[in-house]
Amino acid sequence: MSVISLGKPGGHRQFHGPVQEFLDRHGTAVKWTVVVLALLACLYLVTIMYAAGQPLVAFACLCVFALAFYVYLTRRGYAYRYMFPGLLGMGLFVMFPMVYTVTIGFTNYSSPDHLQTFERATQVLLEQTYAPEGASSYAFDLYPDPDGYRLGLTDPESGEVLFSEPFVPGQPAELALGPPPEAPVEPLPRREVIQLRNELDLVTVVLPDGREARRTGLRDFGSLQPIYVRADDGTLVNQQTDEVLTPNFETGFYERADGTNVTPGFRAFVGFENFIRTFTDPTFQGPFLQIFVWTVAFAGFTVLFATIVGVTLACLLNWEALRFRKVYQALLFLPYAVPAFISILVFRGLFNQNFGEINLVLEALFGFRPAWFSDPWLAKIMILIVNTWLGYPYIMVLCMGLIQSIPGDLYEAAAVAGVGPWETFRRITAPLLVRPLMPLLIASFSFNFNNFVLIALLTGGRPDIIGAQVPAGTTDILVSYTYRIAFEDSGRNFGLAAAISTLIFILVAIMAVIQIRMTNAADSAR
Repeated sequence: MSVISLGKPGGHRQFHGPVQEFLDRHGTAVKWTVVVLALLACLYLVTIMYAAGQPLVAFACLCVFALAFYVYLTRRGYAYRYMFPGLLGMGLFVMFPMVYTVTIGFTNYSSPDHLQTFERATQVLLEQTYAPEGASSYAFDLYPDPDGYRLGLTDPESGEVLFSEPFVPGQPAELALGPPPEAPVEPLPRREVIQLRNELDLVTVVLPDGREARRTGLRDFGSLQPIYVRADDGTLVNQQTDEVLTPNFETGFYERADGTNVTPGFRAFVGFENFIRTFTDPTFQGPFLQIFVWTVAFAGFTVLFATIVGVTLACLLNWEALRFRKVYQALLFLPYAVPAFISILVFRGLFNQNFGEINLVLEALFGFRPAWFSDPWLAKIMILIVNTWLGYPYIMVLCMGLIQSIPGDLYEAAAVAGVGPWETFRRITAPLLVRPLMPLLIASFSFNFNNFVLIALLTGGRPDIIGAQVPAGTTDILVSYTYRIAFEDSGRNFGLAAAISTLIFILVAIMAVIQIRMTNAADSAR
């Protein structure tokens, strides 16, 4: 039976039941039991990561777990208990991707030659095998077994069938041969054996003479030897030709004596090569500079046109004599309410050269159909039109609020003095809008500097730059250019794309610093 204690007048009610009584008596033991179980679970996860060949990840997780236990179990870390989850999330989702991207920018990470680590590339070469001259080939059958399957290999000289130990398909296994099982069984049909060919590639059979045999065909096992063996100095020696492969950590390849490369390559540290290549290699220099200029122009003109349209509409909508102001405000705000990707796809259809409504109207009025997606200049004009449509509601709403905060006495004094609308705007409205609006315009510039969605959905960066040897388009901005280098066309150069991403990050960071300083200056001036 529970007892309810009201305590002191005005105090909180305290409920004492069986659970509370148990916690009062054994709270410390329960707490440390939970702590020990959590500690064991964390150590188990770290062990799994280390066993999977990820020592750096395991060490990082071990540090995070140790810090978490310190924060939540010690008095000194008490002040950070509520900050720790946020700081952890910032580290995982902000700092780690940023540091990882910058790190890749200093490597030759690319596809298909430099995707693997040095250790993995070495292992691939060491796993290559060949059949020695004169080696016997053993025909095989596959037999079902209660513990999985057995292999039956037929000796080509004696005709004797030797059976392997049972094995589970899909798992690496090294099997010894022995006598047949006591209960005779029928071999599986060849069709089922072919379906298991990938699983059989993981099986190694130890022949009676001690040699190892692996599957060499749909019906045969043969003795295979590794092509390369590792020497004491780290080179690889070809057992067939005695050729020596030396790793070159500058190019990311094993090289023969004549300097030719052997695939697969591996990731290697190349320093500032990707950054220098962006500005000096003619293959990348021309497209990069052209795209950089267009990126700045695109972001700048977008902010300029959106500001002009937004400020103009805000001034009109703040005119109290205007009828149906609320209706106009709602209609003009709709472009901001509709998801951007939907509006972009709608505009893509409207600007279609053959069937788009815009070209149908232009043809009916002026008799021509602009090639919006084929002509570089028209494509850029189209992008600016669409982005102005998407961006002006944001500026309009901001300016409507700022205009309403301007004292009405100023406008009344201007009206008494006989000042016209344009002079009123130039001498009163504009100066009072510029200071609070400028940091927001810089933020808008930074956003459009990386406006990947618009370019990807509307033009995809095309039309392509004529003569460019890398995937680059006349409407690409830096972020879409980076994406194409990394993932599209003949790109797959992740190291170069990461270097360009680092440059973009530096530029945006500079803009952010400018924005913060201007915001602080605006706040201190009030």
